[in-house]
Order: sequence, then C-alpha cells, then structure tokens
Amino acid sequence: MSNEKPNYFDLVYQVVREIPRGRVTSYGTIAHYLGLKSGARMVGYAMNAAHTMPDVPAQRVVNRQGLLTGKAHFETPTKMQELLEADGVRVENDRVQDFDKVFWDPDKELGI
Repeated sequence: MSNEKPNYFDLVYQVVREIPRGRVTSYGTIAHYLGLKSGARMVGYAMNAAHTMPDVPAQRVVNRQGLLTGKAHFETPTKMQELLEADGVRVENDRVQDFDKVFWDPDKELGI
C-alpha cells in the first residue's frame, strides 16, 4: 500500500471523470472544489495534458463563460466541439449553448 499522495493533475482528472455526458464544468469550478481558489490555470495545465487520455473527458471542461478555450489542444480544431456534440451538448461559435442548464458543479454534485 502506497502512502503517496495523488498529485494535483490526478485530482483534477478524478473530478473530470465524474462529469456526466451532456454536462460541462469550468476550470475555476474544479479548482474551487479542490480547494485552490486561484487554481483555474493549473486545472487548464492538467487539461492540456489530458487530451490524449481516453478515460478523461477533457472536452467537458470549458471556461467560465462556456467558451471552448481548450480546443487548440485536441487533435483537430473541431474535435472538442465534435466530442461535446456527441455528448449531447450544443455548441455554436465555440460556445456551449444553454450553459446554465448543462453546467455541472462538483460542489453540489459530489459534495465536499
């Protein structure tokens, strides 16, 4: 049994794996859930490294306005939108539509 603490990226990935199909969350919301109020940038770094991990649905993490700011890190410029649409999320002009309705908050959904 290892006493090794999970690193920050692993904690981010654990939260992202919990986001249901058809829902999205933001970098800052994940950071807040993990206890880092100004850690949105670190969540972004974690997501940039996650796009090749099939078990981490990185497409479900957007900025606080619902913009697909991470799309440049996917294999094609349209891949993030395609994955979101396959999840049932509508996207227009690189922005999640009905953002308030599809927004997933781990504080409410997972508890602290």
